[in-house]
Amino acid sequence: MILGKCPYCDDGSIEVRDKEVRGKKVKLYACSNANWKSEDGEMYELTDNSTCHFKIWQNSLAKYGKWLSYKEVRELLEDESIEVELLSKKYGKKVYYNKYITLNEEYGVSVIWD
Repeated sequence: MILGKCPYCDDGSIEVRDKEVRGKKVKLYACSNANWKSEDGEMYELTDNSTCHFKIWQNSLAKYGKWLSYKEVRELLEDESIEVELLSKKYGKKVYYNKYITLNEEYGVSVIWD
């Protein structure tokens, strides 16, 4: 499945790839010019023939109670920032709040803290 055009290279498109990390199935949204390898199933590295490094893990915001959907990644590729609902479990209480996230070359996405 193609989600959009890669923001970091001229001819790449963002694909959905199924990966397994620590025994859990996770989606990796990556550029078609980026190929990832893993020796232990936990750490993924670019192969030598990769010409792009774009990636967003579906669970990159899991510590905020958020898994990114196809639709949200598509919106990020088009608008470069979107508003999402995050969750805090501070002091044993669940508190939902909205923040903007943006593309980040190193981590995939970043939360914009005002």
